[in-house]
Amino acid sequence: MRTAYPRLYERFGPQRWWPAESRFEVMVGAVLTQNTNWRNVEQAITNLKKARLMNPERMYLNRRRLPALIKPSGFYRQKVKKLTAFLKYFLSRYRGDLRRLKRRPTGVIRKELLNVWGIGPETADSMLLYALNRPVFVIDAYTRRILSRHRIANAAMTYDNMQALFNRCFKPVSRFYNEYHALLVRVGKTYCKKHDPVCTECPLRRS
Repeated sequence: MRTAYPRLYERFGPQRWWPAESRFEVMVGAVLTQNTNWRNVEQAITNLKKARLMNPERMYLNRRRLPALIKPSGFYRQKVKKLTAFLKYFLSRYRGDLRRLKRRPTGVIRKELLNVWGIGPETADSMLLYALNRPVFVIDAYTRRILSRHRIANAAMTYDNMQALFNRCFKPVSRFYNEYHALLVRVGKTYCKKHDPVCTECPLRRS
C-alpha cells in the first residue's frame, strides 16, 4: 500500500478530484454517483445548475422537479428520495449552512449522515473527504477490487476493516487521502477493470 501511491502519482499525476463549483455540489454528487458512472452524474448536475437549484433550500422547495432533472443519473426515483432525505437533514439540523456543519467533529457528522436514509458508508465518507476535507478514506468498488487482486485485503472484508488498513498504514491527512483515493479510482477505471483487466500495463503490476 505504501509503494502504490508514488507509482500511481508518477503515472497519472494529480487528479484534482472532486470536480465541483461548491462543497454542496460535491455532497449532491456523492448521492447521485451511487450505482452509475460520473458522465451520467455530470449531466444531472448540469440540469440542476441550469434550473438554478444547486442550493439546499431551493432544491428542497422544488423537490418535485428533481425526477426529471436527475434522471440521467439512473435509479432516479430512489435517488430523489435519498437526496430529499439528505436535504431535510441538512436544512433541519444545520439550516443548509456548511459552516455550521464544518464546526462539528468528524465522528459526529459521520454518525448523523449514516442515520440519513439512503446514505451508506461510502457516500458519507465521500462527503466527509471531498466536501469537508476530513481525513476519512473512501472504500469504493475500485479500492476493494485493487486491494483484493493484489492480495492486500480479502474481498469479503467489511468496509470498516478495509478502511482501517489505510488508517494503520498512513497518517490521516485529508489532502493525501483525497489524492490517493482518486488515483486508485483512475487505475481501477483504466487498468484494474471488473472484466478484462489490463494487468500487463498496470502501474501496480509486479515486475
